[in-house]
Amino acid sequence: MKYYIGLSLAATSSVDTGVAILDEFNNIIFVDKLYKMNDIIFFFDNYSSIKDSEICISLAWDRTMLNGKWRILSKPYQMVATNPHMPNQDNWTQRFTTRGSEYFKSLTEKGANVSRFELYLTRQSLHLNSCYKERSPADCKFLQQALKNEWGFEDIPVNMMPMSQLEAIVGAILAKENYKNPSNIKQISSFRDFPVIDVIKNPKNLFEIGIQ
Repeated sequence: MKYYIGLSLAATSSVDTGVAILDEFNNIIFVDKLYKMNDIIFFFDNYSSIKDSEICISLAWDRTMLNGKWRILSKPYQMVATNPHMPNQDNWTQRFTTRGSEYFKSLTEKGANVSRFELYLTRQSLHLNSCYKERSPADCKFLQQALKNEWGFEDIPVNMMPMSQLEAIVGAILAKENYKNPSNIKQISSFRDFPVIDVIKNPKNLFEIGIQ
């Protein structure tokens, strides 16, 4: 049995990290919220099927920087190392956090295939992006309904799930596609020696019922 794990990694322990596991039959066999890095380590250290798992871990925005609202708002859009008058002080142009990168390398040593993904690019590629503000209640509800109605995840409850868990399911879908159909996967970059992957085209025809 092969398992597909999605981890929606948060930048800090103050925000929940989502984890989801799918089996070969597209059943959601586990979802949960984790906070501290020790919680993430405890989960994987006690997970018995590492060698039989494909893992996709999202890239989290690096929230550490100098004081100043304009820096906080501009960081995701700042061109890196292009303006000599803007020194990279305190790594404020570093877009993604390195949180957990060293531990994730140990998972590959245990036999798991670990990849990273950029959540919002993957949501667009899988036709799971909405017109609502990111991570708002409306965006959360849209993603939950799309996963349930268009992608056939009948295990998703009617009540609203935490956004981090829904994002983790997106990662698990990508992990499965990476294993089942590698010709439809492209590497868009690399981060801390991990490939950052995305689908070339949406593997799911939205007019079909169920999941391929």
